[in-house]
Amino acid sequence: MPDLSRYKGIVFDMDGTLIDSMGAHGKAWQQTSEQHGFPYDATFIHDLGGVPTREIVKLLNEKYGLSLDLDAVTETKRQAFLKLGESATVIDSTFAVMQRYQGILKMGVGTGSERNNAIRMLTETGLLDRVETVVTASDVTYGKPHGETFLTVAHNMGLQAKDCVVFEDTEIGRQAAQNAGMDCIMVINGKISPSPLKP
Repeated sequence: MPDLSRYKGIVFDMDGTLIDSMGAHGKAWQQTSEQHGFPYDATFIHDLGGVPTREIVKLLNEKYGLSLDLDAVTETKRQAFLKLGESATVIDSTFAVMQRYQGILKMGVGTGSERNNAIRMLTETGLLDRVETVVTASDVTYGKPHGETFLTVAHNMGLQAKDCVVFEDTEIGRQAAQNAGMDCIMVINGKISPSPLKP
């Protein structure tokens, strides 16, 4: 477990970092692609983990030269994810960090998920009561890789960016931490990197 004693706060991404939900998101995107007739590229979708759904639809339009309706595809994906009804489970390595620093460092969640979905998953897993603030795609103007999500978490915890460390599982998330001026510890397939990446 990394030594986080030099920080005052931890900012956790949610999907793929705190909660093992990336597989369900992938299935929901696959179903959405079939319904709306665009190619499903699992790697492309996974690498966009943390990007709000609406922004992903914009990127799909650019990638494939399409004119998908942003609202319609976003709603289809949301409904597909909810219908899967897969139970959310915590990722042991990051949950251990949360337990280790509970009451010592301030903690918040910064996620590209919509607020209703994020609150539901954090409640189901018992994580909501462990954090001071949750900032979602519904709460910011600019989603990841912009730094606004993580900067808002820090602001809500009363901390400066330099005093926070981010836990993330995607390159987009790492870029968001960098753009927020925060150190970032990567979580790859549930394994925590030993040392933080500097912004």
